[in-house]
Amino acid sequence: MLTQGRFEGLRTRLVRSARGVVLEVGAGEGANFGSLHPGVEWIGLEPDAQRRAVLADKAGRAGHPREPLVAGAERIPLDDESVDVVLGTYVLCSVKDVPAAAAEFRRVLRPGGRLLFVEHVAAPRGTWKYALQRAITPFSVRFDHGCHWTSDPVPLLEAAGFETVDLRKREVASGLGPSVPSILYEGRAPEAP
Repeated sequence: MLTQGRFEGLRTRLVRSARGVVLEVGAGEGANFGSLHPGVEWIGLEPDAQRRAVLADKAGRAGHPREPLVAGAERIPLDDESVDVVLGTYVLCSVKDVPAAAAEFRRVLRPGGRLLFVEHVAAPRGTWKYALQRAITPFSVRFDHGCHWTSDPVPLLEAAGFETVDLRKREVASGLGPSVPSILYEGRAPEAP
């Protein structure tokens, strides 16, 4: 089991590995700005108006002048093959239609582009932790930006054609309750034929 601090270090390294034009889906209030490599061209996507206002202000202060896009991950208002990396941290749990979002990630990524995600995921089915996650989910969906504690995005990303390059599963200490099953995921879009 990892402490929250050690897992945060792994998250920071994964985010910092992004290069080129980086689309951050569900960018929230800009928590990843301190982890991004200085040379990236950042594009933020945030459907929540309150978070987007904070994000726009922080983006400008962090040297990212582009206004965040007003959209969900299922309908990304960018051209085909226009980004090098799609990045998300703790966001796929709240995406309503992950297969549609994965198709959009494929569409906007350049051939061979990288998909980087840090997520909490479902515990193995049949365990007490999974039962707890199922019990918590109706409340988190309503009060925590649509978060589903029983999400498992990796099979859906692979079904969309992404090759899993690196998948690290970790149990992360939560402080007050049981550990949280979490992943650090790197996928790659197919190369051009």
